[in-house]
Amino acid sequence: MNLPATSPAPAVILTGDRPTGPLHLGHFVGSLRNRVTYQHEYRQFIMLADAQALTDNMDDTDKVHRNVVEVALDYLAVGIDPKLSTILIQSQIPELAELTFYYLNLVTVARLERNPTVKEEIRLRGFERDIPAGFLTYPASQAADITAFKAALVPVGEDQIPMIEQTNEIVRRFNRIAGRDILVEAKALVPEIGRLPGIDGKAKMSKSLGNTINLGASADEIRAAVKKIYTDPLHLRVQDPGHLEGNVAFLYLDAFDPDQAGLAALKEHYVRGGLADSLVKARLEVCLQELLAPIRARREELAKDRGYIMQLLKDGTAKAREVAAQTADEVKAALGLSYF
Repeated sequence: MNLPATSPAPAVILTGDRPTGPLHLGHFVGSLRNRVTYQHEYRQFIMLADAQALTDNMDDTDKVHRNVVEVALDYLAVGIDPKLSTILIQSQIPELAELTFYYLNLVTVARLERNPTVKEEIRLRGFERDIPAGFLTYPASQAADITAFKAALVPVGEDQIPMIEQTNEIVRRFNRIAGRDILVEAKALVPEIGRLPGIDGKAKMSKSLGNTINLGASADEIRAAVKKIYTDPLHLRVQDPGHLEGNVAFLYLDAFDPDQAGLAALKEHYVRGGLADSLVKARLEVCLQELLAPIRARREELAKDRGYIMQLLKDGTAKAREVAAQTADEVKAALGLSYF
C-alpha cells in the first residue's frame, strides 16, 4: 500500500519587539507587514521581549509592563492572527533565562564587546564603560531566544546581522561540545525595505526623538506629522528642480503608495521642477490616512477588552513554553545536567 506523501514541516521563524512604547510606521515597514505574510508560510513565534527591555529600562519598569498590551494591540490591529502566529511574553518563559546562563559560558566578554551591534547601541545610549551587564550580554540572551524555538529564520535589519552571526557561533560551539547537532543555526532574513527614517529626516524613526507616526495615530495627528515631513531643503520655489535623495516624503511614498506608476511620474515632475512640496505631502497624507484608518479602528475595538488580549498572550506563552522547555531539556541532557 502506498502511503500518502507528507509535506515537510514549515520552517520556524522568530521575531519580536521590545515593549517600550507603541509601534509606528517604521515597525510596520520593517517587520509588521512582513509578519502578516510570514504567518501563512512559516511556523512563526512573535516575542514581546519585556525582559530584554529591562536591560536599559530598570528605572522605569512600569513603562515596559504597560506597553506589553499596547504592542500586542498593534500586532492584532495590523493583521497578525494568534491562530497562525504564537505571540509570547519573554519574561514568562524561565527556560529562556536558563539557556542564557548556559550560553554565557560559550562566549567571552571580549567577543561581546566586539559585536558591532552592541558597540553601536552602547554608543547611542552613552553608556561608555558604565554598561549594564544584562545589556552587554544581550547577544547570549538573543541566542537563547532563537535557539529555544529552533528558529531557522530571524527577520532583522542589516545592522542586526552581527547578532545572528554571534548566535550561530554559540550554536556551533555548543553542538561541538554535545557531539551532535542539537541546536539549529539561524539565517538572517533582511526585509527589502529596511529602516524607515524619521519624519525629521533623521536616520532612525524613534519615540525618543519624537519623529514617529504611530500606528494608532488619529487623522489629525497624521495630518500634522505629514506637514512636518522633511523634503528637499534646496527646493525653495515651486519651479525649482527638486531632489529625491534624502527626501523623506518620497521615501515614505516608496513604502506606502500603492500606485507606483503614478508615483514614478510624480517623481519625474518633481525633479524637473514645477511641483510644490505641498502637493507631494497631500498625496502622502492620503496614502497614510487610508493605511492607518482601518488599523486604528481595529485597535480601538480590541482595546475595549484587554482581558481578552491578556488571555491570548497567556495562551501563546504557554504554547511557546512547551517548545522552549523541550529545547532546555535537550541542552541540559547534553551538558550532563539531567540527574533525575
